[in-house]
Amino acid sequence: MNFLNISNANCRNCYKCFRNCIMKSIKIKDEQAEMVKETCIYCGACLTSCPQGAIKFESDLSMVKAAIEDGKKVIVSLAPSFIGAFDVLESGQIVTGLKKLGFDIVEETAIGAEVVENLYKKYIEENKKENIITTCCPSANLLLEIYYPSMIEYMLPIVSPMIAHGKILKRLYGSDAFVVFIGPCISKKVESRDFQHETAVDGVLTFDEVNTWFKEENIYLKSLDVDDFDNESFKTGSSFPLKGSIVKNLFHETQASYELISVSGIDECRQVLDSLAKGELKNVCLELNTCRGGCIGGPGIPKESPSYYARKKRVKDYVIKKEILDYDKFLDLPKGINFKKLFFDKSIKKIVASEEDIEAILKKMGKYTKEDELNCGSCGYDTCREKAQAIFEGKAEYNICLPYMRNKSESLTNIIFEYTPNCIFLLNDELKVLEFNPSAERIFQVKVDYIKGKPISMLIDDSDFIEVMNNKENILAKKVSYSNYGVVMLQNILYLRDQNVLLVIMSNITREEKQKEELKKVKENTVRAAQNVINKQMRVAQEIASLLGETTAETKTTLTKLKMITLAEDGELK
Repeated sequence: MNFLNISNANCRNCYKCFRNCIMKSIKIKDEQAEMVKETCIYCGACLTSCPQGAIKFESDLSMVKAAIEDGKKVIVSLAPSFIGAFDVLESGQIVTGLKKLGFDIVEETAIGAEVVENLYKKYIEENKKENIITTCCPSANLLLEIYYPSMIEYMLPIVSPMIAHGKILKRLYGSDAFVVFIGPCISKKVESRDFQHETAVDGVLTFDEVNTWFKEENIYLKSLDVDDFDNESFKTGSSFPLKGSIVKNLFHETQASYELISVSGIDECRQVLDSLAKGELKNVCLELNTCRGGCIGGPGIPKESPSYYARKKRVKDYVIKKEILDYDKFLDLPKGINFKKLFFDKSIKKIVASEEDIEAILKKMGKYTKEDELNCGSCGYDTCREKAQAIFEGKAEYNICLPYMRNKSESLTNIIFEYTPNCIFLLNDELKVLEFNPSAERIFQVKVDYIKGKPISMLIDDSDFIEVMNNKENILAKKVSYSNYGVVMLQNILYLRDQNVLLVIMSNITREEKQKEELKKVKENTVRAAQNVINKQMRVAQEIASLLGETTAETKTTLTKLKMITLAEDGELK
């Protein structure tokens, strides 16, 4: 299933999604962006960066609404970052709002987070791993499985808080209960369909989807009464949305001596994993969050939500008010639930282009030397060689390269300028020659090196140019004869406002004018000949008429028509 899709109808080929996709899980084919689901970690960067709204994720909203309408027991597992995403005065207002939408029970996913935290501690105590990596972030888990499979052995084999809470809710309220996770994450949609626990959570909605739903139902959270969550959450679980909270809580009591490293954002995640893979880091506990600052920076947060820093403060303030979970209460949770999670090598074998292939692609991009490889990054790849590899794999196209397209455009412009039969030249505001093409050199019998920088009046009358420069109004298709050069030109003088220069384009119509002149002479000769025939015929007709008694009117009319037709003829002389 494609959880993210790009609408061809709405896509305007700006390629912003492609440039913002760090993992390059978007390819360009026939100038159209396409998702590469096999390598996508569903971080949502493409979704939030698309200015056209052309990227959509698979929505469970209609399925959730149908479950409510069918009278099922529909239960919400609400991510603790909600306090920063929704415009509420009290946390309980979100509970009231959700129940107005038709949900029966509302609990915080923080309950599942408490379970996961304790399972982490137990696993670490029982298994002495050289390094450990937390597994709460599904995008980070995909990053490891697809791009760093050698690191899977360090991943804590425990389900995420969402799955843990879903399993608990199913046990408490029955397997036929319909559990809906609501949070800031779109990769949770992918995680919920994992075959290992696909029955734990039935639907996933983002905060943004629910916020839109509130608007459609005219539910204004700030105006609502406060209702209590149907089950209590605690300090540790509620702090999970904040970067660093997991490892901080994890080793608060545990005696294991690991260096604690918390990172957020895909770049930081990749950097720390690269260091770990190289052996530069040892005996570390990594907390990976692909979103900035943790879940408070997720892609599913409504656009009108408070700023990142305001959301962070709200969550911190919310956590401060929470109590610490009594471990005895944790032991009271339903027994016999399997919270284990296996992670698999999902890497894609990459065919690496040979040096010869790379060189050939680079040359086709107009990059013949190392100096030509600008590595400007405008295409979305860090280096020109990375781009060449992507082209080799069929994931990129040549024309998405700014220097390449600029050079191609300039090359095409130069070809037109150099080889067009039309005279083309540029004049500055003082009517001095800036550019002068070969056709202009040929027509006006002067070399560009001589005339460049000199007034055009040295060659031809400049009155029309003065008029356009003064009035800022173009002169189009004006016939001008330059007798001293033996040419007649069809002259276009264009004022380029931004550059404050004149672009002059002249078409040589000398041959056409000569043909017209020759045709005019032929017509005149034909008319004279016709008139002579008329006169002669008149005399003959009069003589015959005098003998036969006939009028000459018909003959005169016919010959006059011949004369008029001759005068009206137009076309090239054959």
